[in-house]
Amino acid sequence: MRAGLIFGEAFNGLRRNASMVISIVLVTFVSLTFVGAAILMQAQIGTMRDFWSGRAQVQVSMCVDGTREATCDQGAATQEQIAAVKARLEGAGLKPLISKYRFETPDQAYKNALELLGSDYKDILSPSQFGASFYVNLVNPENSAVIVEAFAGKKGVQSVQDQMQLLQPLFSALTVATYIAVGIAGLMLIAAVLLIATTIRLSAYARRKELRIMRLVGASNRFIQTPFILEGVFAALIGSLLAGVAVWAGVQFGVHGYLRSRVDFITTWVDMRDVAYVVPILIAIGVVLAAVSAGFAIRRWLRA
Repeated sequence: MRAGLIFGEAFNGLRRNASMVISIVLVTFVSLTFVGAAILMQAQIGTMRDFWSGRAQVQVSMCVDGTREATCDQGAATQEQIAAVKARLEGAGLKPLISKYRFETPDQAYKNALELLGSDYKDILSPSQFGASFYVNLVNPENSAVIVEAFAGKKGVQSVQDQMQLLQPLFSALTVATYIAVGIAGLMLIAAVLLIATTIRLSAYARRKELRIMRLVGASNRFIQTPFILEGVFAALIGSLLAGVAVWAGVQFGVHGYLRSRVDFITTWVDMRDVAYVVPILIAIGVVLAAVSAGFAIRRWLRA
């Protein structure tokens, strides 16, 4: 009976302040949707980084005729220079850092270019335009600078390129987008907390006569405060659930239904397992913030 009375008071408060409750639901929904989007974006960045870290290589490109680099002043790389690079890759200093490496001849590079560009370029390109290259996979991709320093500026080596560096602008852009989403979510959460507190104060003021009577008959502060806290929690819970649905819809239809078929260079995306991890977090954030802000607001009002 006591629990029924408390829940009845809570639902009466929700009914009396329907417009404010809708505002809480909408603000909570928007703010937690941004929180969920930020968490999923960070998860996507981590997934992409892990995927490409295991596949990205350091490319050691040997000189070809006509190259202007100072290290290529003698023309195309000689067999001795190619052999020197290979020997250093297999040497005691670098071998522990390398998981494997692949050597590509100019003829192989020419065939790969035709497969990529199409047979129409067969009369335009020739094997002499391509140089030999070493593609090095590292045990730890963070050691790529060691490979770059080992071969940069060496005779016969045209360039040393860390392929992970090509992806850094993408990772940086996604990280900035994550920070923006977190910033917007933070502002919206502050607005939600203030709105919940204001709603609880208005609800308490509208029932001030009832609260005075309850105090006179000996009702405890906990009994008086609980319905107001439940009002804020219930409204925030609805907003949290809607945010969870929005996050699910974004991954299901936005990521898997649209982006996955149009962005070819990204092969790993966040999935429903990530959504299942994020949604409980959103619900917990919404419920805890609502309970704390509502409890603080009603306690201050009762002391006033």
